Amino acid sequence: MSDELHRARRRHDDDRAAGDPSYARRSFLLAGGALTAGLVVGGGTAPAAAATRTTAFGTAPAFDPARAEAAADAQVARILLRIKPPRFPDRWFDITAYGAVGDDATDSTAAIRAAIEACHAAGGGHVLVPAGDFRTGAIHLLSGVDLHLADGSRLAFSQDPAAYLPVVPTRYEGTECYNYSAFVYAYQQRDIAVTGSGVLDGRADATHWWDWTGGPPPNEGPDKTLLLQQAADGVPVEQRVFGEGHHLRPNLLQFNRCENVLLEGITAKDSPMWNLHPVLCRNVTVRGVTIDSPHGPNNDGIDAESCTDVLIEGCTISTGDDCIAFKAGKDADGRRVNVPTRYAVVRDCEMADGNGGVTAGSETTGGVTDIFVRDCRMSSPRLERAIRIKSNPHRGGTIANIDVRRVTVGQAADAVVEIVLNYANVTTGDFPPDLHGITISHLTAAGAPRALNLLGLATDPLRDIRLHACRFDGMEEENSIQYVDGLRLDQVWINGVRADN
Repeated sequence: MSDELHRARRRHDDDRAAGDPSYARRSFLLAGGALTAGLVVGGGTAPAAAATRTTAFGTAPAFDPARAEAAADAQVARILLRIKPPRFPDRWFDITAYGAVGDDATDSTAAIRAAIEACHAAGGGHVLVPAGDFRTGAIHLLSGVDLHLADGSRLAFSQDPAAYLPVVPTRYEGTECYNYSAFVYAYQQRDIAVTGSGVLDGRADATHWWDWTGGPPPNEGPDKTLLLQQAADGVPVEQRVFGEGHHLRPNLLQFNRCENVLLEGITAKDSPMWNLHPVLCRNVTVRGVTIDSPHGPNNDGIDAESCTDVLIEGCTISTGDDCIAFKAGKDADGRRVNVPTRYAVVRDCEMADGNGGVTAGSETTGGVTDIFVRDCRMSSPRLERAIRIKSNPHRGGTIANIDVRRVTVGQAADAVVEIVLNYANVTTGDFPPDLHGITISHLTAAGAPRALNLLGLATDPLRDIRLHACRFDGMEEENSIQYVDGLRLDQVWINGVRADN
């Protein structure tokens, strides 16, 4: 049995033991719709893999685009059937009834907390933030609570780090610790939501939060180094305590180990770092959200990390980093937790500024698999890449079955598609990623320096990368392709010239 088949069988068995309804799809590599040879599925034996085809970039499985698209569509349908947004009783708790004042001056933290606790105690419902500017510190949601921001409402978060104490269990860039609370936070809760048309305003700027990223001390550098060393040394999470006196920035919103999550309609802006960060969550819907945070460092828009069953649709995103990123823990701590992100659908979103439109990585240690991107539009002179997958031999993890279809790219500042295994210029390590089975079809791009930047490693090539029915116009430079085994270009046009292999 090959190593790849052994891994596929193990994932299949793990999913079956966990009761995952999609276990029967394990090891599907988009090789013309065929399952890996010999894998027992649903009481039978899957057919052998399709014939191979030799190309300039190695031997690739024969590829039937129509069959592969049908198989991917069937998996998307199964994922969407499992994703069900939470529903809430028709009970309303107006924060002004608990003492909140929307004058952009009064501290409403205690009033918002009281309204959330009352809603939870009553069996759930909606905590209403009416029109107005409400100053607040950390908001902690409880099971059964929808925090609803009415039209014209704004939660203006304190710029004082003390407003986010005591410390809470969190993940900082893929490593678990105790740190400042996210501005909106939940831990081990069910049926929670933030909805409405109001604004979560992190109020971060060059002198609050963002100044922790570099420049003269104090900054986050020593704390990041310490945290990673603690993880490498196996220090228990409970002893990795930061917060007061330290400089690890919190997220604008983090839901940690929660189930049945809805984020809908809201605008998020000016976060200290990552904006919306569900981590170790199951059944997550992010719908119609606007991320307006193009200026801050590490200001990712939506980062789903170690999550299962995720739908991101109809969102508009402009950030100082990746617009949407799928992550799964980092290095030693990612291997300790070892939970993948899998079964995610992104559709009908618009991206402007950002380092990547839709990204996997760089925190890939637990694995990022079964990601489907459909009907998105991306364009900005400050959008570096449209589709970006990044990892390195310290991160490891399996990155597989990522299927991108009908993406329209206007302008990008670097490669339209970038898949690299040397992130942060790391090319050696004990944990090479297993990256294979990436399909991009019906993508069009109007202008960028280059179409493709594909870089595996000499000892760890990218495998089975397929582009079908794609058109790249206005490309200024040649593709950069190294260490790729099984690259397939089918009906791919670059500057009007067919580039099939």
